[in-house]
Amino acid sequence: MTDRLSALLPALLISSAAVAAPMTLDDYLKLSGPAPTARIAYGSAPSQFAELFRPQGKGPFPVVVLVHGGCWTIKFGGIEQMRNVAGALAAEGIAVWNVEYRRSDEPGGGYPGTYQDINAALDKLGMEAASYQLDTSRIVAMGHSAGGQLVQWIAGRSKVPASSPLFHPNPLPVREIISLGGLADLRGEKDLIKASCGRDTAELAGLPSAARPDVFVDTNAAELMPNGSHTLLVTGERDTISPPRVAFAYASRARDAGDSAEVLILPGASHYDEVAATSPSWRLILPSIRAALGLAPLAGQ
Repeated sequence: MTDRLSALLPALLISSAAVAAPMTLDDYLKLSGPAPTARIAYGSAPSQFAELFRPQGKGPFPVVVLVHGGCWTIKFGGIEQMRNVAGALAAEGIAVWNVEYRRSDEPGGGYPGTYQDINAALDKLGMEAASYQLDTSRIVAMGHSAGGQLVQWIAGRSKVPASSPLFHPNPLPVREIISLGGLADLRGEKDLIKASCGRDTAELAGLPSAARPDVFVDTNAAELMPNGSHTLLVTGERDTISPPRVAFAYASRARDAGDSAEVLILPGASHYDEVAATSPSWRLILPSIRAALGLAPLAGQ
């Protein structure tokens, strides 16, 4: 796999023969990984921190910004489970900035706090990059589920209106996005988000007001386009939380807006296989991460 998948096909569906049983929520909650190199606060709240996984040796290292899911709540795990792939990436020579954030059921979370946390976490990455030999010119933002929504929003930060509390005048550029089972179209998929996660629009996008009658104007990644990003939407063939049609719909919308997007469907996989470094799905995702960072393919890929 020497070129970007988008140069080959707009959507890649691999045969589902002879794959492992799909992971369950319980399997996902049992995931763990190595301890991070450092835990770095970007705010004063307990959930305002990032974990740095720095590879051995001398940098500068390319960076994956990792954003966990969990339906925007504290109920379904999060940063601990993402250490599983964070450790695997660090072993590949890729630094990981594993982001924690205030969720919708935490004080200060939801709108606007969750998005402001993502802004602040990326600012902190920029501040710490030189100290840890991190190359922020080679950066991918990868999020799972609710984290997929947040990394897709990262791509469109430059389109947020200046009147919004989410506006950032000089954001760290992130143009390579990998969304793992993301639910990013807050307007178009509000019913699915409610059914899958029990989250209402108001929790994720705030309430309308005279100054902000449309709550999606600064929150909905699907409407913050074109933004010059390349998005890979990865979804398990058997994902019922964010089924494949969601990925195809978003990719089509992104391409229609003028951005680059493609879909990778993981054979036989659920909503959770994509964040397990020991799963067959991870072997399909890793080459795309390396390609997005400009790294050479590994032998056999």
